[in-house]
Amino acid sequence: MIVSPMRQEIDHRTIKLLVGLFAIFLANLTSFFAKTVITSISASYYEGGWSQNIFVGFLFAISAFLLAYNGQFTREMLLSKIAAIAAFGIAMFPCKCGTHTEIIPYVHGTSAAIMFLILTCFCYIFFQRARNKGHAQANVRSYIYAICGITIVLSILIIAIDNFTGGIISAKVARLTFYGERAGLIAFGVSWLTASRVLPVITRSDERFSLFSDRNSTPAL
Repeated sequence: MIVSPMRQEIDHRTIKLLVGLFAIFLANLTSFFAKTVITSISASYYEGGWSQNIFVGFLFAISAFLLAYNGQFTREMLLSKIAAIAAFGIAMFPCKCGTHTEIIPYVHGTSAAIMFLILTCFCYIFFQRARNKGHAQANVRSYIYAICGITIVLSILIIAIDNFTGGIISAKVARLTFYGERAGLIAFGVSWLTASRVLPVITRSDERFSLFSDRNSTPAL
């Protein structure tokens, strides 16, 4: 007898899990498969092969999942849709890297800034929701969201300061932009992976999510 699944057709926890994993591995995979030492994740677009495919493919996947994510309130729905468009813009409009020029000036950089800022907003939303839960595991998750949000903001600020000062920091740290982008993406990924409720230590048993279970549980972050 075939039993219909109890979940919604698109489960928000599955979305968070996949988005988190894509974000965590994006930077290291593009760098690993690049033919040269890339100074930014976006530069992998010009590397061709696996590096380019992972960069574009992962961003398309993140964009699609963000587009499908609605959250619990209208603000989350709107933020996720804008972030999805921004991720699409990053993939479709390559950066000005080395001798390469942009298709349309400022679209890539603006898209990246918007996406990271919105991801910081999500860290704050997740933080508030976890604090409202009140139990020990939720409090631990709230600290993780706070650290992730601060990491993303610091990454943006350091890269921005370097750009506005004519590369004063990157003159000493050649891959500064790559390290900053990687830190921001990993922080983003960790926050969404945490929100997916698959991690046992920071998730109560009644909250825990499994890809292969039809058990319905109440929303928890």
